[in-house]
Amino acid sequence: MTNTRNRPQPVDGLRPQAAVGVVCIRDGQVLLIRRGTPPLTGEWSLPGGRIEPGEPVRDAALRELMEETGIKAEIAGLIDVVDAIVENRERTLVTRHYVLTDFAARWLEGEPVAGDDAADARFFPLAELHSLGLWDETERVVRAGARLVAQLPHD
Repeated sequence: MTNTRNRPQPVDGLRPQAAVGVVCIRDGQVLLIRRGTPPLTGEWSLPGGRIEPGEPVRDAALRELMEETGIKAEIAGLIDVVDAIVENRERTLVTRHYVLTDFAARWLEGEPVAGDDAADARFFPLAELHSLGLWDETERVVRAGARLVAQLPHD
């Protein structure tokens, strides 16, 4: 049994939301977006978002990638499923909870253009990840996704 005494409690009615993230790789670089809306406005993160009812999770990943960046890609594989739990400043309440299914994808076409709820979209060399202030889990998932894409046969 899990000890919940020291864990922040969810706000009334909060339910985890299913979402996707995409690690899109082109020439050894990863595509990131600068968030244009809460939560985490202004921070760099993976393209992604909520899964629509009835939408297959892989389709949601490719749709979110296109909406937020204008990039077309192919899914290379599943990286991981990660919880993103957002707490209030006092760390007494959970205000958001996303269950993120993260996929690796190989870029097919297009240049990044911020769209939808992204303020910016661009490719970054993997060596620059640490300087962007990414969430530790995001950095881990990006590196795992880059390894998956590198294993794909080249066209």
